[in-house]
Amino acid sequence: MSEVESFDFILDAWAVLAHLENGPGAERIREVLKSAANDECTLGMSLINLGEVAYITERERGITWVHDVLATLRALPVTMVPADESVVLTAAHIKANHRLSYADAFAAATARLWKGVLLTGDPEFEVLAGDEIVVEWLSS
Repeated sequence: MSEVESFDFILDAWAVLAHLENGPGAERIREVLKSAANDECTLGMSLINLGEVAYITERERGITWVHDVLATLRALPVTMVPADESVVLTAAHIKANHRLSYADAFAAATARLWKGVLLTGDPEFEVLAGDEIVVEWLSS
């Protein structure tokens, strides 16, 4: 696991894309990013979900946009959490027991293992209600 013991918030791909595209929940993400920049909270994101942002961006806008998006994300006060064995096995367990994408299982696993509030507006996470994962639902 990462050297950090916990995060206040975990971002999933939905939240990052909402921020980048000024979509529903973007204002809340900006608030959290500002707080993190001021050392008032900590933010984490699974590297698997970074890959999810990259493939969605490339599919929708092309490879050139991916480079811009990655540069933008690297400048944010977000710690990228690697997919080590504990994360992979936790994500596998979540995926085995819930109907959600494998990438989303990594966001959930990261939130569970690092005890962070998962910031998302993705309805796939509704299946995790009562599963030791706290979700803050982003909306317009």
